[in-house]
Amino acid sequence: MGEPMSNTTDTIRVEVAYALPHKQAILALDVAAGTTALAAAQQSGITDKFEGIDLENARFGIFGSVVGPGQVLQEGDRVEIYRPLVADPKEVRKARAARVKERRAGEQAD
Repeated sequence: MGEPMSNTTDTIRVEVAYALPHKQAILALDVAAGTTALAAAQQSGITDKFEGIDLENARFGIFGSVVGPGQVLQEGDRVEIYRPLVADPKEVRKARAARVKERRAGEQAD
């Protein structure tokens, strides 16, 4: 009989996720313990599936919580690569509030 298996491993299983409105991918991969979010994204090959991902300047998250690119991953983490915002959310809310205010003012004038 051989020696008992050790419970410690040098690799962990993680996922890297990226999504566009019409296409998304979640790639599972084994990485070395101590791998960062950025390194896992680079190793995943996600840039081969989506044109234009700038991993060096991307924002990352793990299960919806924003993390830095140097965040060390744990077993089972899902690294999410966030797309740049198209519009400033504050400006969008302001514009929507202004439209509602105008509509209400117009309804009261009738």
